[in-house]
Amino acid sequence: MPAEPALISPEDAARRVSEGAVLIDVRSQAGREADGSVPGALITDRNDLDARFGPGGITDPDTPVVVICGSVQGSRPVAEALVERGYSDVSHVEGGFPAWAAAGLPTAR
Repeated sequence: MPAEPALISPEDAARRVSEGAVLIDVRSQAGREADGSVPGALITDRNDLDARFGPGGITDPDTPVVVICGSVQGSRPVAEALVERGYSDVSHVEGGFPAWAAAGLPTAR
């Protein structure tokens, strides 16, 4: 059975990204327009992970991945889907984008 994705603080997520983890933002376009985006994050739809994590995308299962969404409920299913696909180092941000922004981490409008 694959490991559970780790729930991490926004600060730990930022540290992991600075160390080379891929940050993916699965918020809706409307959410990014209303609240701002995360610079450098890959944008993907939670229902179409093949666009980023399939042939032609990130195929190395050892690639560290951090998932951020509008809330922890949104990021966990995506993180679990990546673990099920064989990715071994997957985490998601506790509190989602609101916590990321509240921690003073980079955002852009």
